[in-house]
Amino acid sequence: MSQSDDPNAPLPRMEKDAAVKWAEDYTAYMARLTDVELIPSTAKVNFEACVGENDEVAEDGRYSLFYYVRSPAPVTEHTSVVRTLRRELAQQGYEVTGYREFQDAYASAVFRARNKKNSYRVTAETVGSGRTNPQRLSFSVRTPCMLPPGAKQQQF
Repeated sequence: MSQSDDPNAPLPRMEKDAAVKWAEDYTAYMARLTDVELIPSTAKVNFEACVGENDEVAEDGRYSLFYYVRSPAPVTEHTSVVRTLRRELAQQGYEVTGYREFQDAYASAVFRARNKKNSYRVTAETVGSGRTNPQRLSFSVRTPCMLPPGAKQQQF
């Protein structure tokens, strides 16, 4: 049974600080793959509760991390970035779950993928309206539900 089939399957374990470090490193890796810079001051860390199929929330400390950081890459490079990520990450065990090339301010570039082995999700996409909020390329990662080491996993 996969984790999604069994609500009591053992969760992966990682300290929150280690999860943030992994997310920083992985978004930096994605930027290196695509030859773009990141703007460290735009990085955001969001720990979220893991919500079950019936809206239950465990009280054992489990969490999911959503981390993103922006790049100053010009809009003219966004299509090249998502093409490169689609090609490179598919070869590394990622399943592409969403893809669109940049067309205009209303149809931006998007790349979304899920690592089939450990359920990590990664994204690169155009964000911003272009008028008051400049269009940027955002790189993000979302972890699966994880549990801090040493915490006892609550059973459902």
